[in-house]
Amino acid sequence: MPTITTTNGVALNYTDTGGEGRPLVLVHGWPLSGESFAGNIPVFADAGYRVIAYDRRGFGKSDKPADGYDYDTLADDLKSLLDELDLDGAVLLGFSMGGGEVARYFGRHGSHRVAGAIFSGSIAPALCITDDNPDGAMPMDGFQGMADQARDDRDNFLEQFVGWFYSTEEGGLQVDDDVRAKGLEIAKQSDPSAAAETILIWATDLREDCRRIDVPTLVIHGDGDINVPMAKSSQRMPEYVKDARLHVIQGGPHGANDSHADEWNNAILDFLKTL
Repeated sequence: MPTITTTNGVALNYTDTGGEGRPLVLVHGWPLSGESFAGNIPVFADAGYRVIAYDRRGFGKSDKPADGYDYDTLADDLKSLLDELDLDGAVLLGFSMGGGEVARYFGRHGSHRVAGAIFSGSIAPALCITDDNPDGAMPMDGFQGMADQARDDRDNFLEQFVGWFYSTEEGGLQVDDDVRAKGLEIAKQSDPSAAAETILIWATDLREDCRRIDVPTLVIHGDGDINVPMAKSSQRMPEYVKDARLHVIQGGPHGANDSHADEWNNAILDFLKTL
């Protein structure tokens, strides 16, 4: 598979369907890789889009350096990808923690090369409860506790997290077990230290970054999401992103791109047609 090299020398694995269509860049969630979009990519490619999915540093088949696991660096990695592939008029899709890269991209680089943004099950705009953000999901010690669990009991933590990823409290597992098992297989490709460290950046306050988003924006979220509760995240996005519209997947878990693939794909295709 091809790689690009970031400005600070990290090789990122990516896939690219090619073609002359509008670029759609997929930024994966924790603890997965670009491979987590394998079932969705052909749908977008068949509709005429050039689909690029990459593995974040520390995850999948990309390099696993000792540092750089903050949103400034990760957003700069995303910029390196857009620059090296010379993408213009791209749509950035940030899934779960990938929403942080997309939001911070706008905060650091504006809408250069970008025509639209999509956030799916995203952590944006601000998950950490603080004095000036009482509507977040949990305080900082909650994120620290999760990071400690991921570091100290990696296998059990990944097993539990991936189970939640595809489940709702009311309906249980929303995908076949082979989908869950594949997700766990991808998750285990992550570097243990990188995986634990990146949990902490889910607490990043991205509200100012979101305010800088000046392109049409689609926000997708399953209302049964256990990993990232919709009311604490995506439901708040229209407060900060002027052109954001929210698509709620009824009964959808965090991994709605697999469990509710047709609805997820079609919501994105309908949005792309408007650009």
